[in-house]
Amino acid sequence: MKALVINCSPVKNGATAEIVKTVSEELSDRYDVKSVCIDDYKFSFCKGCRSCHVTASCVQHDDVDVLMNEFEQADVIVSVSPSYWADVPGQFKAFIDRCTPWCNTHEPHKTISSGKKGYAIALRTGPNMPECNRIIGTIEHFYGHLEIECNGGLGLTSIENKEDVEPRKNEIKEFCTKI
Repeated sequence: MKALVINCSPVKNGATAEIVKTVSEELSDRYDVKSVCIDDYKFSFCKGCRSCHVTASCVQHDDVDVLMNEFEQADVIVSVSPSYWADVPGQFKAFIDRCTPWCNTHEPHKTISSGKKGYAIALRTGPNMPECNRIIGTIEHFYGHLEIECNGGLGLTSIENKEDVEPRKNEIKEFCTKI
């Protein structure tokens, strides 16, 4: 079984990356784990042309297809996202928008293999858990349109720097036991 763990932040060495590392380590005894960072992929914004609603294909050809191939290869997908103005970072949102060819709200549409399970982890600097829930909701909404089964989320507040992750590792490890 394969797990894909996504750093939804463009920062490759911050708190989000530290959580991705912890999750990847925890899952490595049960899954073949691949960790990626959204910033490792180059793609443009959705043009809103709606061609994909007719052709099930985007007019742009870039790394969206490469990352979606990673989704195809995985049995489990864990998206780890920080809060950027109370939602996912723009880079990850741009990726979500570009996944419209795979969106199940129009025909025809591309599909990925069924039976995938998705998990979300949200972190933010402040103490407001509803903001984490909003981010988890964004990720679960995205999963739902790809027909990835949503199986849980973890919100982590008061995390600003990578050093803030260490005292929360037990929470993260406990969450990983459910994956």
